[in-house]
Amino acid sequence: MSFLNSRETKGHQLINLVGLTQEELSEVINSLGIPQNKSKMRTKQLWHWIYFQGVTDFTKMTTLGEPLKKKLSENCMISRPKISTEKKSIDGTRKWLMQLSDKSEVECVYIPESDRGAVCLSSQVGCTLNCKFCYTGTQKLVRNLDSAEIVGQFMAARDSYGEWPSPKKERLLSNIVMMGMGEPLYNYENVARALQIITDKEGISLSKRRITLSTAGVVPLIERCGIELGVGLAISLHAVTDELRNTLVPLNKKYPISELLSACRKYPSASNARRITFEYVMLKGINDSPGDARELLRLLKGIHAKINLIPFNPWPNSPFECSGKGVIKEFSRILNEGGYSAPIRSPRGRDILAACGQLKSESLRLKRKI
Repeated sequence: MSFLNSRETKGHQLINLVGLTQEELSEVINSLGIPQNKSKMRTKQLWHWIYFQGVTDFTKMTTLGEPLKKKLSENCMISRPKISTEKKSIDGTRKWLMQLSDKSEVECVYIPESDRGAVCLSSQVGCTLNCKFCYTGTQKLVRNLDSAEIVGQFMAARDSYGEWPSPKKERLLSNIVMMGMGEPLYNYENVARALQIITDKEGISLSKRRITLSTAGVVPLIERCGIELGVGLAISLHAVTDELRNTLVPLNKKYPISELLSACRKYPSASNARRITFEYVMLKGINDSPGDARELLRLLKGIHAKINLIPFNPWPNSPFECSGKGVIKEFSRILNEGGYSAPIRSPRGRDILAACGQLKSESLRLKRKI
């Protein structure tokens, strides 16, 4: 048996159980000599310890027999990404630089709000999209994350806050946004597997309604995402003409605005109660005119949507400036009067480069300084 998330330790291949489906977990248990008629029960018990209790030490899994615990300890592991550094913002935002087993690194952010706490997860090391206003886009794509590394970010964040076992009601880490480093739909299989594990009722049990996946517009996978995952959808739009969006979001050359919005109109989970979020970064003198706001209203007509207006978050040597407060308020007013909710997002974590569009592996920045 071979799993992608196995790791060699002292010449012995250990299987990381994080990121496996229940069926795969059952295969592992069978391979350790557990009879078929007992493997289903043992799988559920192990799943409970990993994802509900958050336990990483097999010896502390009290419902498992000693022979099984010994075999698990000898052949398996429960691994999270290692937190290399942690930074705390003055506004309560927390950012972790997480090191993966191959020494690659990604950033993960926790954003506390009055009514919820969102964990922003990465799906790739680097990014291939090269969106001009996004700091992550200046870091070349290294590779996709596997399901263990995606789930592991959330588990490591919960470790940091001690939020185990999984709370039944009030949760500090209550929401997930797939808005970190990378384009989630370019790593669909691993992202889908990770989110299915996170929403499993017998483990972490996070509601699909509390998960939002953000895409720059990988049109062919949008409908599949809605059918198979049923999570909230966010679209990084940022422009109302193909000419400008081709520059700001180069993926638009492949999937222009008309095709993207057509896919949004067909999104299976969209409704007035569960609207698609359109993210729109406010760039001074580029996409922030009253005419742009009115064209945005025309484009979104008939779509159950809300528009998040994002004040541009500066990063080193960025060619853009943030629109003025008055300009952003007027843009929001026009959208509101046109029948759409258009809240102005309060920048969070700017002082630690944890705000929207600011994520980039800290290791790369440090290396450049050496």
